[in-house]
Amino acid sequence: MGGKNLPVERIAEVSRKTGETDITVRLNLDGTGKADICTGIGFFDHMLNSFARHGVFDLYVSVQGDLEVDAHHTIEDTGIVLGQAIREAVGDKNGIRRFGNFFLPMDETLVLCAVDLSGRPYLQEDLKFTVERVGAFDTEMVHEFFYAVSYSAGMNLHFKQFSGENNHHIIEAAFKAFAKALDQAVSHDGRITDVLSTKGSL
Repeated sequence: MGGKNLPVERIAEVSRKTGETDITVRLNLDGTGKADICTGIGFFDHMLNSFARHGVFDLYVSVQGDLEVDAHHTIEDTGIVLGQAIREAVGDKNGIRRFGNFFLPMDETLVLCAVDLSGRPYLQEDLKFTVERVGAFDTEMVHEFFYAVSYSAGMNLHFKQFSGENNHHIIEAAFKAFAKALDQAVSHDGRITDVLSTKGSL
């Protein structure tokens, strides 16, 4: 059967400590949408909570970052660790759909996210922001975060903005669309008994 009701939960815990950040992420791809997030950046916490809730993942994120400098290292490094956790939790990719896509409407905003868990990292995004910051979150960090996720996870990750004026809505739509697309991509399909690739591996 399709869906994510699997006998063995796919869970990964990854920690990374540098001179700039100390991060632990625990991810359960077969969760219920529970989240425990503390990055020190309120808007970023909100986005990661939205990612967990709408992807129906369980997500724990603890970050100690050099916010006295700025938010860059905290957000980018969290993307690195989250990407590593996704890659580890997915495992051998046997039986998963591999591809996922989702159009996310949020009031005046419409954003498409498409994912391919190909093992090849690539980010393409055309999100358009008109302010430098939402709360303490620099809007330019949306690109840096998803770039880090895509390269650490080994995924193709595409975002296309079809409409949107409110910067909060655009960012939130991107995070939620990513969650829904990733949920599709990691879900199992009973018709797929091995890896969904003519090469035989991903």
